[in-house]
Amino acid sequence: MTQDISNAPILARVRNFRDVGGLPTHDGRRVRTGHLYRSGHLAHATDSDIEYLNSLGLHTVFDFRNSEDRALEGLDVDLAGVRNVNIPLSDPAYGGGFWKMVREGAIEELRDILGEGRAAARMHGSYVKLIKERTAEHSRVVHAIAEDSVPVLMHCAAGKDRAGLSVAVTLLALGVRREAITADYLESNAPQHRYPVRRSNGLAPSPEAMELLGPLFDARAEYLDAAFAAIDETWGGVDTYLAQGLGLGAATLDRLRDRMLEPAA
Repeated sequence: MTQDISNAPILARVRNFRDVGGLPTHDGRRVRTGHLYRSGHLAHATDSDIEYLNSLGLHTVFDFRNSEDRALEGLDVDLAGVRNVNIPLSDPAYGGGFWKMVREGAIEELRDILGEGRAAARMHGSYVKLIKERTAEHSRVVHAIAEDSVPVLMHCAAGKDRAGLSVAVTLLALGVRREAITADYLESNAPQHRYPVRRSNGLAPSPEAMELLGPLFDARAEYLDAAFAAIDETWGGVDTYLAQGLGLGAATLDRLRDRMLEPAA
């Protein structure tokens, strides 16, 4: 069961924003509210968006966009007293001039790249790769949160894949139940959280193009399941992944959990 987001703010130009507080752990505790947030990029935030974000008292914003993202969308707006940390991660939707094809409506190229199940397979492979090959980056994030980076906001471009996995890894380190992590991840499918897809002429892609693109823009439980399976298959389970993959010792995990979880009842 995920947290209640019925009262979550709808920001004007920052999509997929929410507080991850309230998620339950295996030992009966919950993630503290006002400590861990997730969203899409902050590059187009309005003045009212900035005012709200400043009110959160954020310590650190982790931006997982790569150089292509940042060139396309712009840098994050400045927030008062916030440390901005860019840790580039690969985007499952990038490669081969992907966004150029979307903007120009190159349907033949999209069919070749994404048709016949290739889009979903691309997402599966990307999630597994991000787990297996980006342990140093995920370790850096979780260690920082254990030390001093709270309240923290994690984002990528749309706040679904790279931020979604980084949040998931953090929640695993906190001992949050997998079904609760998945439920929060799937909130990215809510209409108010999704980013609109537009061609260079400002119109939406054709129905066929949107069908081809669907697997890339959806949050699907099977993608996160592939990441969880990669942890189990590579490390034999979460505990070994945290210890050997991320280098999280018992003292660091205790510090992280004391900082981020409500006290046991």
